[in-house]
Amino acid sequence: MPRQQSSALAPSRERIREAAKTLFAERGYEATSTAAIARLAGTSESQLIKHFENKLGVLESIFQYSWEQVNPAVRLAIQSIPSPREKFTMLIEMVLNFLDKDEDLRKLFLLEGRRIRDDGKQVVLVPGFLDFVQIVDGILNELVDQGELAAHIHPQGLRSALMGAIEGMLRDKMLARPMGFPAAFSNSDVRSICFTFLSASLRK
Repeated sequence: MPRQQSSALAPSRERIREAAKTLFAERGYEATSTAAIARLAGTSESQLIKHFENKLGVLESIFQYSWEQVNPAVRLAIQSIPSPREKFTMLIEMVLNFLDKDEDLRKLFLLEGRRIRDDGKQVVLVPGFLDFVQIVDGILNELVDQGELAAHIHPQGLRSALMGAIEGMLRDKMLARPMGFPAAFSNSDVRSICFTFLSASLRK
């Protein structure tokens, strides 16, 4: 069944972004044309070029917009939590819940985020993602300052390990259904493994 066009009441920039998210998740980035995005958004390709310059610009804007929703919410949620361990638990819960609510966005994060841009950098490296990394590093540095992180664990290495583990587990879960990949673990298992990683890196 063909998708209905995005609501004409929304601004064209928002309609283009949402239409692109739908089509990128459904068909893949390479197989989606700017004409198809504009058609689903109920606007013209010239509007897409005006707002985003090109198709890659639309993909980057999807990532940036998503982090702009996540980061302020995370900062607000953790600002009154004194324990860095509890802050980290809250952060992981919020990010996983955010991705659970939007299947299309989850697909893009897991399958298109590592796409290489013209400048040689990955699409995922938008300012919003780098801001999120600063939030994570801030919490881990609190663990260091309070003497809670094991001396042999580098906080940035732990951050990369945790983020890589989350990304890998969610990607395998996503591939399990259509491709029969052996990944029968649940979202609760993803959370438990992340917290086990963190606990193993703390002083006993």
